[in-house]
Amino acid sequence: MAISPEYREFALELFDPVGTIAFRRMFGGAGLFHQGLMFALIINETIYMKVDDINRPDFEAAGSVPFTYDTARGTRGVMSYFALPESVYDDPSEAVAWAQGAIDAAFRADAARPPSKRKRTS
Repeated sequence: MAISPEYREFALELFDPVGTIAFRRMFGGAGLFHQGLMFALIINETIYMKVDDINRPDFEAAGSVPFTYDTARGTRGVMSYFALPESVYDDPSEAVAWAQGAIDAAFRADAARPPSKRKRTS
């Protein structure tokens, strides 16, 4: 399912206080990037935020689920992105806090990669 222009604008406005956000279509959805690192994935007009061991418990406590997909081998793949809790969509200050946690997770993941594997896009 394609992301509507309205949903694209909604997502960009939701995270506008974070700073410059780039929107790039990918994976049948889109990625949201801050300072060249992807911190959110939009699939079927659901926002999934980057998680790691530090911020994952917050998402789990909020009842969020991970983004999953079917692999070519017929198994279920799980990415390190969890759905943004529904309650956050109506609270811009909360959305920014959750986005900052996801951005921090993206930076931690990038820092853990060897220098030759680091990828930052704008």
